[in-house]
Amino acid sequence: MSGPSSVAAMKKVVQQVRLEAGLNPVKVSQAAEDLKQFCLQNAQHDPLLTGVSSNPFRPQKVCSFL
Repeated sequence: MSGPSSVAAMKKVVQQVRLEAGLNPVKVSQAAEDLKQFCLQNAQHDPLLTGVSSNPFRPQKVCSFL
């Protein structure tokens, strides 16, 4: 790469590094504990865990009397 595209790419890299440098690192063990707590707190609202009462994608039956 050379020229303006190289300069633009390097500016993008520098901007990303500055953004990442401003973040506070979190220990993996703490992140895992936070994720576990979030999952436990929201488990009652998760349809993959609780199931659904009816299939929302099933075509609705039309009731008609002839």
